[in-house]
Amino acid sequence: MTYEPEPFRPGPPSSVNMPLLVLARACTTAVFMTYPACLSWLMDVWQMTATRAGLVQGAFTASFAVSLLVVSFLCDRFGAKSVFAWAAISCAASALLFAAFARSFESALVCMALLGLAQGATYTPAIMLVSTNAPPDRKASAVGWVLAGMSAGYVLSIVLANAMLATADYRLAFAVTAGVAVVGSALSIAATWNARDQVVQIDPGKTSSDSPWKRQARLLTLGYIGHTWELLGAWAWIPAFLTASLLSQGRMTGVEIGLWIAVTLHVSGFFGSFLSGYAADRFGAKPVLVGFALVGAVCSLVVGWLNELNVALLLAVVGIYGFAIIGDSSVLSSAMTDAVPASQLGRALGLRSILGVGAGSVSPIVFGMALDMTPASVSWGLAFCTLAFGGALAFACAIALRR
Repeated sequence: MTYEPEPFRPGPPSSVNMPLLVLARACTTAVFMTYPACLSWLMDVWQMTATRAGLVQGAFTASFAVSLLVVSFLCDRFGAKSVFAWAAISCAASALLFAAFARSFESALVCMALLGLAQGATYTPAIMLVSTNAPPDRKASAVGWVLAGMSAGYVLSIVLANAMLATADYRLAFAVTAGVAVVGSALSIAATWNARDQVVQIDPGKTSSDSPWKRQARLLTLGYIGHTWELLGAWAWIPAFLTASLLSQGRMTGVEIGLWIAVTLHVSGFFGSFLSGYAADRFGAKPVLVGFALVGAVCSLVVGWLNELNVALLLAVVGIYGFAIIGDSSVLSSAMTDAVPASQLGRALGLRSILGVGAGSVSPIVFGMALDMTPASVSWGLAFCTLAFGGALAFACAIALRR
């Protein structure tokens, strides 16, 4: 007999503890950026080429995508609340495995894949729970706060990893960030303890012929593919790019560089996530998606050529880049929950996730290949230009949306 969560009933505006959930997302994702933050060290210690380094990040992202697809179907069947609880537990276990056993290219490939499976399993149910429990006129803002919490976790991940690298080595960085992720898993369960699931009975005859929403969903899916190509490629390689650039100018220690990477890439993303949500609630999704996609694509075309730019100006450009490439994420998610019937939402998010994050898993590899195959004088510029294809696709899809 299949378990079905409690049907939706009118209740309080939100039965998710949002402040606690935002904190939980910050802690859970504190292990998310540990590998990119340590990448410059790991390439030397593990004797990895840029292509191999990209493969490790690609393994994380590919398993993240597979997890999103599977979990989306599980949410439709068992409810987002119970899936989220089990995913939180798996996050704690995978973080500990990563800290204990990632000691080479081969072991990191396996551990990062497991970590990606667990991290991806928490994403969709968190979005669905927040969308279900938030008032309709604040849905984009609520989703934005969840993603902002994740951005805060990325900041914490980079800062802690660099502090531990300065204190000891990458193994301590792995251990400390994994410990924070374990705390986040416990907080995740506590934050959603009183959450309610919305379960809608599926009428196959009706949903198969009820297709006006499908064009909007396709455009949002294609836009998400472009968004994740650009976002995940940038997240994987900007820490190494900034480390190389700032170290070559000889003005900062490793800890200072880590702090500035966190500030420019993910503190800016923190503000981008919830501010874009507020803007979408007020002005609609389309203008917000158009603006963020355009700025992100322009930054992808420009940032790689600025490695010798004045430090303050370079960090300012990367800050704008970080703000733009994450800002449309919450709006793409909330717009999908508005466009797709509730009975189809899990499947739609699952398809979007496997296509989008699957593309994002290839992006760091293509970026690394561009670094390896092009002359050093232009390698960073051309590598970042590969990310602009994603920004251009997201922009075109946003233009084509109805609203």
